[in-house]
Amino acid sequence: MTIKAYGAHAADKPLQSIDIERRPPGPQDVQIDIAYCGVCHSDLHTVRSEWGGTLYPCVPGHEIVGHVSAVGSGVTGFKLGDTVGVGCLVGSCQHCAACDEGLEQYCENGFVGTYNGPTADAPGHTLGGYSQRIVVDEKFVLKIRHPEAQLAAVAPLLCAGITTYSPLRHWKVGPGSKVGVVGIGGLGHMGVKLAHAMGAHVVAFTTSDSKRQAALDLGANEVVVSRNADEMKAHVNSFDFILNTVAASHSLDAFTGLLKRDGTLVLVGVPEHPHPSPSVANLIFKRRAIAGSLIGGIAETQEMLDFCAEKGIVSDIEMIPAQKIDEAYDRMVKGDVKYRFVIDNASLGR
Repeated sequence: MTIKAYGAHAADKPLQSIDIERRPPGPQDVQIDIAYCGVCHSDLHTVRSEWGGTLYPCVPGHEIVGHVSAVGSGVTGFKLGDTVGVGCLVGSCQHCAACDEGLEQYCENGFVGTYNGPTADAPGHTLGGYSQRIVVDEKFVLKIRHPEAQLAAVAPLLCAGITTYSPLRHWKVGPGSKVGVVGIGGLGHMGVKLAHAMGAHVVAFTTSDSKRQAALDLGANEVVVSRNADEMKAHVNSFDFILNTVAASHSLDAFTGLLKRDGTLVLVGVPEHPHPSPSVANLIFKRRAIAGSLIGGIAETQEMLDFCAEKGIVSDIEMIPAQKIDEAYDRMVKGDVKYRFVIDNASLGR
């Protein structure tokens, strides 16, 4: 089946309207007509081959919401018309220790990404959500319980939401926790909302004083401008947990020093160049940890979506037509978006 998509034919070429093929649904497949697709920084890195290894044509997009338009004969969990989502994963080996525990994102044989992952379908690699339709194994399809009017703002939960929810849950953030969130962008603004909804005392860290009110509006109890030494010093040895969403290389020492004994700094952004080596004494003398976290498995992503539906949490978005995607990428590089672009996929047919 031929459908319209937006993709690039090379790292130095703009995205453009292209025709792609989707497989007919197999027995375990769900076919989804995509209503909205969020725009993640990973999309830009992949399209422009900044991480290397991009396969072309590249159709990005892994923050997908839409409606079921067909199901395979063996599908039991979904029916026509259901509102559903697809995140960063569309496959994993299903038999390693990680998959057995519902941690498909850590699949020991490598998960299949929603785009740029290996597949038997033409052209040999997966093509993502900047498209009119997608066909996905039902194990990797998620139920969306938010009202229809919020669907566009739900899309970024499928990556930005789960990337921040998973570490907050794993490190048991809740009432009584003092939590820092570093960087108030696409990921950080979700981290603030989620930690607040979990009952934590939330401190937002930003380099820019102009973001102070915005961070408070998102649910932060306090805001610290990280360039202000006095503001930072006031929080030394006080955090249970700090979620660092910044993907640019920077010194981690300023944040490890704010952790309590046994506190953890978790990184979810992958910098283009490594962070400067952190001070080991900072870690040893308080048994502090620096850790990392990657999205979430399917069960946890469903848990996150249900939690957000119950608490009325969505992303703050700016909607764009697919034709404005290159302009959106340029603005994203400058940090000129509050806080996530979402493509209206109806624009693909224009």
